[in-house]
Amino acid sequence: MAIKLSVLAEDLNSSVSELKKMLKQYDFAWNVEDESVDPDIAELLEQELGTNKSSVDEVVDKVEINLEREIVKSQRKQVAGKSNVTNSNKQSATLKTDFLEMADSISVKELSEKTGINAAKLIGELMKNGIISNINQQLDYETVALIMSEFGIVVKRLAQTSSTSELLSQDISQIMGEDDSEDLESRPPIITIMGHVDHGKTKLLDTIRNANVVASESGGITQHIAAYQIKHKEKKITFLDTPGHEAFTEMRSRGAKLTDIAILVVSAAEGVKPTTIEAINHAKEAKVPLIVAINKMDLDTANPDKVKSELAEYEVLPEDWGGEVPMVPISALTGMGVEDLLDTIVLLSDVNQYKANPKRPPVCTVVETHVAPGLGPVATIVVNAGTLELGQPFVVGDAYGKVKSLLDDKGNKLNSLPPSGAALLAGLSKTPHAGDVLQVTNSDKEARLRAEEIAMHRKNEFLNGANNLLEIVSRIKSGSLKVLKLIVKTDTKGSFDAISQSLAKIKHDEVTTKIIHYGVGAVTQSDIAMATASGAIVISFHTETDPNVQKIAEQRGVEVRNYKIIYELIDDITQFLSGMLEPEEVRIDLGKAEVRQIFFTKRKEMIVGLKITNGLLKKSAKIEVVKDDEVIGVGQLLGLQKGTESVTEIKAPNECGIKFKGNIALEEGMKLQAYEIEIRQRSL
Repeated sequence: MAIKLSVLAEDLNSSVSELKKMLKQYDFAWNVEDESVDPDIAELLEQELGTNKSSVDEVVDKVEINLEREIVKSQRKQVAGKSNVTNSNKQSATLKTDFLEMADSISVKELSEKTGINAAKLIGELMKNGIISNINQQLDYETVALIMSEFGIVVKRLAQTSSTSELLSQDISQIMGEDDSEDLESRPPIITIMGHVDHGKTKLLDTIRNANVVASESGGITQHIAAYQIKHKEKKITFLDTPGHEAFTEMRSRGAKLTDIAILVVSAAEGVKPTTIEAINHAKEAKVPLIVAINKMDLDTANPDKVKSELAEYEVLPEDWGGEVPMVPISALTGMGVEDLLDTIVLLSDVNQYKANPKRPPVCTVVETHVAPGLGPVATIVVNAGTLELGQPFVVGDAYGKVKSLLDDKGNKLNSLPPSGAALLAGLSKTPHAGDVLQVTNSDKEARLRAEEIAMHRKNEFLNGANNLLEIVSRIKSGSLKVLKLIVKTDTKGSFDAISQSLAKIKHDEVTTKIIHYGVGAVTQSDIAMATASGAIVISFHTETDPNVQKIAEQRGVEVRNYKIIYELIDDITQFLSGMLEPEEVRIDLGKAEVRQIFFTKRKEMIVGLKITNGLLKKSAKIEVVKDDEVIGVGQLLGLQKGTESVTEIKAPNECGIKFKGNIALEEGMKLQAYEIEIRQRSL
């Protein structure tokens, strides 16, 4: 209960003014309105007056004895002896550690338990810094860092659960933030295998894992998404097995930045196929390093040079041709060259030095989901950073749960999962989406609330569309989009050549188009997935779009524009590019005037009389101040008056009064130049 200063002054045989002076001197908190203080402060003042103005350190030392008694009760432990702050804090405190990791806040009690510093001493140190607290008081990071420096303890802030907006963004880099370099440790690379159907993707993975996956799958086409980890020459490598490029792009469209290296499998006998081109464009757009595995080298019709030549047409240039893409001849069937491929992965991994912090709160990405008998909704996950452990509550997209079990690809139970580790996770409330980001939360309740918020957001996103034309136009106007990405589907290769040549003629230093994928035939679901991930516009020329694909495009907010005349297509693209140009500012000179009289002056504003000698003056015009033929300042014309009448414009020759605002004081005889700035949209 607060104590009135008047009552305290009477008890101490002092005055209220003297007590206030002492409060200000030691920066102690007090209630100004009713002139009262907390009992702890009152005791400090009493001790101060009773020790003949002794030092605050001595006063705090004496008060600690009483504070300690209350703290002992609350902590239910015996405190032996009484500390003497005449010794250094380092010497008098029995420290448990010289390093403390904390979240955004920590209570005094928890701080005492973690550091071994007596809670009374902590409260005393806080008082000396003008902070009145008790054992349950929450202290922020900056305060703790300041106080702990007195005890020689280094404080570091722990990474916290992301905000709902960050989780909604599904952006791994934003969610993880930045870790200190000393906390980072090497992690295994994460590899995605891509390529044309029947070129041997699954057989290659089967050979690497030494497990028969193909035999259980219909037609040799992968029917699921999964993740596996192998060890090659004491180095671990994590592999993702995707059933198609749509799945890879679907993960990217949700912000997943999971793959470190993409392996493009191309048949040495069949060469580059349309799906191969898709894989190349997906990898390029994701900015993922490529390794080409030229498969089926055991066949008599194998022609690796032909494959290299075809890949070079798509700017995939092999290292032995002066390019940057490693190309390894292999046979997934016989195992020839597979060791060389793994060596190349390890080498590229060593060059790029993939690292993560295993000690931070874990962040994972969902690779695949399904419902498993006996386990319910499950998800194959890969850990981006941190270490996932059993029992931890989490939110993943609009699902939530607690880590019930972790199973590796061989069915072994795991207690924890480090960075780049892959496992089947059970304990989900529902099946999330591929590419959703999993993050551990502080409690089950927090996980559920976050999931509900994300579910509501996704419902609204479904209704409104996220990357529709209005969104793209908005980004253009904001200046955040300088490259207009296009996915072009045409009836023939000749039509595409004509379109690409016409687009190449639209040249400008600031804006451009980029065809991230093209093909012959109708717009497919894969095209929509890539447009969703990349924020691209789909251009269809003389091709039909299936109603189901069109519906998916509308649901995802992807703009599909259909054309039958090439010049209409080029005109539309030209208008888009024009909208991407930064508008230009054009100065328009209005008129000149001369200062004849100063009527009123105050800070940054003046009222002066002018003689308009040329052109006109406008209200709100900008004013250049000229003295001795040199511009000495700039201001603004706030008001314009002709006689007793306020006007918006006056032409020469005329006399008038103006209200001028600026950092320069006008003087009689100075010349003024009125002008305005016009924003004009540029065009190509």
